[in-house]
Amino acid sequence: MNSQNHYADEVLDRVAQFRRDDAWVTAQYAAKQTMFIPVWRSRSLIEQGAAPRGVMMSIAETRALMETATTTVLLGVRNEIAHFAIDISPMEAHEVNELRADGEFVDLRSVGAVLDRTEASILAYAKGIMHWHSRHLFCGVCGSPTESQDAGHLRKCLNQNCSAGHFPRTDPAVIMLVQKDDRALLGRKAEWMPGMYSTLAGFVEPGESLEQAVAREVMEESGVEITNIRYHSSQPWPFPSSLMLGFFADAVTEKLIPWDDELEDLQWFTRQDLADGGAGIAQRPRSDSIARRLIDEWIRQG
Repeated sequence: MNSQNHYADEVLDRVAQFRRDDAWVTAQYAAKQTMFIPVWRSRSLIEQGAAPRGVMMSIAETRALMETATTTVLLGVRNEIAHFAIDISPMEAHEVNELRADGEFVDLRSVGAVLDRTEASILAYAKGIMHWHSRHLFCGVCGSPTESQDAGHLRKCLNQNCSAGHFPRTDPAVIMLVQKDDRALLGRKAEWMPGMYSTLAGFVEPGESLEQAVAREVMEESGVEITNIRYHSSQPWPFPSSLMLGFFADAVTEKLIPWDDELEDLQWFTRQDLADGGAGIAQRPRSDSIARRLIDEWIRQG
């Protein structure tokens, strides 16, 4: 592929071999060069300005936050500098507003497309793993409390009769551009911005291959039969916890008979329609999404 998808830059060595080395992790945690990425109620700290930047704080800046942090996770190492995420969600809004005069906690989706790609990838990683921690405070087997272990990459049940280990998970979802006779099939949901259409997508179900999920989701959402399913690329999408798996596929049929009412509208669009912004489409999918990349590449293929 000629470029990475947003949030997918491989910028950190995740140093999995050191996660159980408490002495090593503690030393990195205390090192003056270590960087901390704060997460507050699923929001990321962004330095506002003409060119927004993700805020990564030094230990001197975060020392006062350590007692407040509910969870600390070793994200990895970059240029011999350890990066940790810290969840400071218990802090009140007025308290976090005082952390940085030039910073504000915002939804990463609102600025991700204009952030430095490296920063965006690290912030997305921090946001995603903290979301997982916040949803696994109790054991899914016996209901007892869990605690963070392995530098934040495991939650262990505290019930000695259970002791189940829970590892971070993401939800696989397929997203596909279906094409037929120089046209692409796009749909829109009622809650989206006016005029915005995007590729079809849906979650993979248990016991299902990716190709089966692609065919099923297209059939459910449009009634279109497809063939020649081919993988394109993947994208972490921690909004809140998905891994998007992108595909192209060819349509065998073209009549639109959706099985459900998930989409407000479905249409076939030509390359000219999409390139010119015609057919009533006011906006493309967000520029940091794999949906946008699939559409843009399909247009260029023509």
